[in-house]
Amino acid sequence: MNKSVTVLGTGSMGSALATALLAAGYRTHVWNRTASRTAPLVAAGAIAHTASAEAVAASALTIAVPVGFDAIRESLPADALAGRDLVTLNSGTPAQAREFARWAHCGGARYLGGAIKNVPAAVGDPDTLLYFGGDRQVFDDHADTLRVLGGDLEFLGPAPDLAALYESAVGATLLPALFGFLEGAAMLAARGLPAHTMVGHSVKWLRMIESILPVLAEEIDSADYTRLGSSIALFHTALDDDAQLAAETGVDLSWHAPMHDLLRRAVAAGRGDQSVTALFELIRA
Repeated sequence: MNKSVTVLGTGSMGSALATALLAAGYRTHVWNRTASRTAPLVAAGAIAHTASAEAVAASALTIAVPVGFDAIRESLPADALAGRDLVTLNSGTPAQAREFARWAHCGGARYLGGAIKNVPAAVGDPDTLLYFGGDRQVFDDHADTLRVLGGDLEFLGPAPDLAALYESAVGATLLPALFGFLEGAAMLAARGLPAHTMVGHSVKWLRMIESILPVLAEEIDSADYTRLGSSIALFHTALDDDAQLAAETGVDLSWHAPMHDLLRRAVAAGRGDQSVTALFELIRA
């Protein structure tokens, strides 16, 4: 191949993207605010630039990976974007994504906002998901290049903030799940048991949760909270057990307090017999 791609930002994710592009035969231009961080990529065949505008000028397509939309604006002169295609793969809120899209369009760029739903080590894997919102033509024109970064591509729609919206919505599951695992490990540690002994059980539990997500989504979309079978009252009756468990193990369960508050409010509102999915009505309010 003789195609050129520019990658702005060579942290762990940016470096993984650039490495995948190099492996696929792309002439890969890179820029990073700290120039020394591009050295391993240069050794692998990338072309480093000291100025971000020069890096953008080197390719029709630029993939920007710095953390946050502000970081991209601060590092890139807007006039450098004229006639270029810009794809972002970074974090940020939907409002920030919309403002960034306006900035990119004012600079003369075609813009596609994206997110990559995997860790850097999984870049390029067939099941690594990337989703995008914005200019459909940019998505279509560069689909082959984007597929080098992950085999599961999805275009969400023309709104440039859709990837940021789904990134926030899907990512909301991560921290509570990690907190739960850390809490479980702390309980085992109180008995002198290692965390690795719960990994297999946790994986099966997560698969069970995966299996009921379609039911939860259907209940939410239909506002019919009768199908899951696990009622709010059932979870509410376990609140005292939490307090006893904390006392028995010495584990700090204070992060449960907002969840307990939701359960109490739902019962007080007469929703005890409804599926726990009905908590959605309190959360969205």
